[in-house]
Parts: sequence; structure tokens; C-alpha cells
Amino acid sequence: MNFLEQIISRAKQDIKTIVLPESNDIRTLKAAAMIQEQGIANIILVGKEEEIQKLGAGLDISKAKIVDQTNFEKMDEYVNTLYELRKAKGMTIEQARAILLENPLYFGIMMVKVGDADGMVAGAINSTANTLRPALQILKTAPGSKLVSAFFVMVVPDCEYGENGVFVYGDSGLVENPNAEELSEIAITSAKSFKALVQAEPVVAMLSYSTYGSAKSELTEKVIEATKLAKEKAPDLKLDGELQADAAIVPEIGKSKAPGSDIAGKANVLIFPDLNCGNISYKLTQRLAKAEAYGPIIQGVAKPVNDLSRGCSAEDIVGVVAITCVQAQNA
Repeated sequence: MNFLEQIISRAKQDIKTIVLPESNDIRTLKAAAMIQEQGIANIILVGKEEEIQKLGAGLDISKAKIVDQTNFEKMDEYVNTLYELRKAKGMTIEQARAILLENPLYFGIMMVKVGDADGMVAGAINSTANTLRPALQILKTAPGSKLVSAFFVMVVPDCEYGENGVFVYGDSGLVENPNAEELSEIAITSAKSFKALVQAEPVVAMLSYSTYGSAKSELTEKVIEATKLAKEKAPDLKLDGELQADAAIVPEIGKSKAPGSDIAGKANVLIFPDLNCGNISYKLTQRLAKAEAYGPIIQGVAKPVNDLSRGCSAEDIVGVVAITCVQAQNA
């Protein structure tokens, strides 16, 4: 089985409930039909049933639960919970009710918060900022996590590197310019995510344009410091840096440029120094190597919430929902 088939198989072993708040997009409804047909997850669609049924005419979404915020029996509970969470920030109970009635993303996150859903997937018609804002405000960070970040699972066909062509690229979707402390947290969390999703031992490379001091600048010093911090925090983690990309994944180049490193040439978790590098690299890998790119997958949030590319297909949504289910199982 390939990566996605394995994830879907694992999702089916312990069915979770995922809320899809963007029910006014046909891709969401197509994905819901496919997810239910394959038995991957229980789906909640947020919106008015008449409008959803009209848009999804011809699709079998009969097994999905449709929840209309304007006629929801637990709305008072949701409003009070949101008010208590945000009153210190100045939110009134009237504002809490208005935002839950008007914003499906906040409503979906509240379903996750109170346990009516195990996770949420959105972003097909919303920006990353709009998708993640309610998650950060309501769910907050997971215990032991200091930072919310994002990664892509890259599955490269006919590739001898990484874990049979499977890599985690972090952070490729959220943290714009992490400092050394933040970069070390991204590395440790990305390694945990790799192990949870790929079920293989993570081997982490802290990437730079320099290998073992071949260049020296403020940019390389950040990666060197992040590597030091990550090793101090997670001494049992297989991690090294700073490494150039070829030294990180190609064994013979790793031996040449970083002799003595047991990481160089074997990395399957690639940590980029900033979002420019990470985002450009994942898109180039996707297009030039015809790789499958799953993400951005969010890590460090208390409960699973994942963002979609606005150019996603229904099949992409199915994949991210399956990943979200596995994250919920691990949580």
C-alpha cells in the first residue's frame, strides 16, 4: 500500500468524526460523499440542509450529519463556552453568539472543543489565517507544545531517498521566519508527526545552504543554534545540522560533506530555515518530481485541525480528512 492507502486503512480502524464547515463548496460535498462511501470517517457538514442538498444534488451525502447553526439545540452551551474562553479578551456573550451564528469556522472549532467532533478540516475557500485563527483562540496549543507549525508529507515516486520516497517538510506552511528556539521546536514536533503518520523512525536534517560550517553568516548561525537546542531538548532524536539538502538525503554526498554524521544522507524529515525555503521546496518537489503533497498539516494544536490549499480537489480533502482521523487516534 502507498502512504495514503495506509492512512485510510488506519482511519477505518477507529472511526472518528470530522467536521467540514465549508459546505457551500461542491468539492467539500464530493469529498463527504467519497469519505462516507469508503467508510473513512463520520462527517458533519455545517450549514442549511436545503442549500446543501441543492448544491449536492446527485451526490449521496445521506450518511453525513448536517448541522445548521441557526437551529442547533446546543447553541447556548457553545455560546457560553466561547464567552468564558474569550471574555478576558473583551468578548461579550452577544458577540460570542453572533460569531457562532455567522462564522462556520468558529462553529466547527467549537464542535471540536466540546467533543462533538474529533477534528476539523477547512481552507478550500478560506485563507490559512482565517482557518487557523479560531483553532488558536479556542483550542490553543497541545500540552507540551510551545508552537503551532505546519508540515507537508511529500511522497516522491520512484525515489530511493527518505523513507522509500516519503518525507516530512517542515515548516512549509505557517511559521514565516522562526528564530532558533522556534526552529528547534518545529524540528522536534515534525519528527513526532513523521513517526505518527509514516510509522517509521524519523531522521531529521536541519537544512541550510551550508554544511558543517562550509559557509558562515547570520543565516547559518540560526540553523546551528537551532540544531544545538533541538539536540539538548531531544537527545535521543536522530537529528543533525547544519546540512545542505544533498548532504541530507544522498548517502555518498552526506559521507563526503559531513563525515562522521550518522544522519547525513539518511534524512526523511527536512527542516527548512524559513517559510520561503519550505514553501518553495515543497511546490518544486510536487511539480518537478510529480510528488504527492499532503498538507499543510497542522501540528501543535490541542486537537486536530487541518488547512487545505484553496486549489485542492475533492480527493485532496479526502486525504487530509484521513490524516486528521489518524492524528485524532494518536491524540
